[in-house]
Amino acid sequence: MTNVFVGNLSFQTTQDELNSIFGQYGAVERVNVVTDRTTGQSRGFAFVEMSSRSEAEAAIAALNGTDLHGRTLNVNEARPKSEAPRGGGRSGYRKSRW
Repeated sequence: MTNVFVGNLSFQTTQDELNSIFGQYGAVERVNVVTDRTTGQSRGFAFVEMSSRSEAEAAIAALNGTDLHGRTLNVNEARPKSEAPRGGGRSGYRKSRW
């Protein structure tokens, strides 16, 4: 299975639409349009899991740089999720008042 990153999506792009577009190049296992936790609105990118590497490479070659809803798609193989810690905590040195 190969995971494909799809960036620069219009907020109106749906999972069904991406499934149909990528399905032209091979078997699509799963489509995940990433949404904002608070608003539920698309964040402008998605991940498409395809059954085989060769199908994913064909989709990437065919779809990268194409237009969808007036936006130029950025399509490439997804990089593995980083193990680096995410922000949210205090950073930097804080002097004690004593």
